[in-house]
Amino acid sequence: MKYTASELTIFTKHIFTACGMNEADAALAADVLVAADMRGIDSHGVARLSGYVRLHQAKRAKMNPEWKIIHQTPSTATIDADQGLGLTVAPKAMEIAINKAKQVGTGWVAIQNSNHFGIAAYHAMMALEHNMIGIAMTNASPLVAPTFSKERLLGTNPMCYVFPAGKHQPVVVDMATSSAANGKLEIAQRTGKPIPLGWVQDKEGNDTTDPFALSKGGALLPLGSAHDAAGHKGYGLAAVVDIFSAVLSGANYGPWVPPFVAFLDPLNNLPGKGIGHFVGAMRVDAFRPYEEFIAHMDNWIARFKSASTTTHNERVIIPGEPEFMQYEIRKKEGIELNEKVLDDLMKLGHEMQITFPS
Repeated sequence: MKYTASELTIFTKHIFTACGMNEADAALAADVLVAADMRGIDSHGVARLSGYVRLHQAKRAKMNPEWKIIHQTPSTATIDADQGLGLTVAPKAMEIAINKAKQVGTGWVAIQNSNHFGIAAYHAMMALEHNMIGIAMTNASPLVAPTFSKERLLGTNPMCYVFPAGKHQPVVVDMATSSAANGKLEIAQRTGKPIPLGWVQDKEGNDTTDPFALSKGGALLPLGSAHDAAGHKGYGLAAVVDIFSAVLSGANYGPWVPPFVAFLDPLNNLPGKGIGHFVGAMRVDAFRPYEEFIAHMDNWIARFKSASTTTHNERVIIPGEPEFMQYEIRKKEGIELNEKVLDDLMKLGHEMQITFPS
C-alpha cells in the first residue's frame, strides 16, 4: 500500500511522543525519517522506527536528552548528545555549524554520545537554505571488514557533501563507504532476493550473494569490495569518517561503536561515549562571490549531463538526481511500504496504542 508523507509523519511523530519525546523533537525526528522515504532511501526511513523505539526501551537512547556544548571556538564546537537520538541532535548541531559559518565563514561541529542519525543528506542539505555548502557524516556499528581482514572493525560510515546550484538541483553526494549499506541487505532479506557479489564476504572471507551472511558471521566489504578492486580506497574513506566522527569528538570508534539493534549489548571498557557524528557548513562567499560560484556550478552540471554515453539508452546522472526524481514521484503518488515494514509498523502502533493510517 501507498501512504502520503503526511500520514507517515503524523504516525511517526505520535510514536515518538508516546515514548515521551517532546512535541518539537518528535516532529523533527519524524521529518528526518520520512524525508528518507521521500528520497527513495527506504532503508533509513520509517522502516527503522521500531529500532529507535527498542533502543529507548532498552534505556540506550533518551527521548529528551540534556545535550550540551562541551568545547567550542568561533568556528568549531563539540557536543555531548547525552544519549539522544541523532535524528534530533544532528540537525541542532548543523544549526550551530551554520550560525558559526555566518559569523566566520565556516562552522564545524563534532558530536559524541549520540545514536543513529538517519540519512546524512537531511543534515547536510540544511546548509542550502543559507547559500552554503553542507557536510555530514557519522560512524556506525561495526559491520565492515577492512581490506584483508575477516573482522568487522568499521561501520558503513556514510558521508554526504552538498553543493548549491542555480537553475539545476543541488549536487548531493550521499553515500556509504561500504559497497552497500546494511539497510540494502535488510531490503534484500525482506524481498528474499540474492545480493550482488562484492557487497559481503562470508565468515571465511569469501564472496557471497547471501543477504543473511552477516548474521552467519560474515562482514560487509568496503566501497570497491575486494582489495584488487580498490577496496582499500573504501577502507580509507571509512577510516576518515570514523576519525572525524569519533576520534575527534570523543565517541566510540572502530569495533567499539555500540550496535543499533537493541538486543545486542555494547562492549565493555569502551574508549568513548555513544556513536559520533561530524557536520559542517561553509559559506560560499567566504571563498568567492556566491553568484559566480552558482553560475559555474550550473555550467559544471550542464556539461556532465551532456556527456557522451556508452549506450543510447543511458545518460550521465548528477549525484543526488535520482533522489530528487524519487521525491517528485512520491510527492504525487505516495510512499509504498514493503509488506514486512508495514506489518512491523502496524504491530508497533498496536503496542504503542497509536492507530496506523488505513
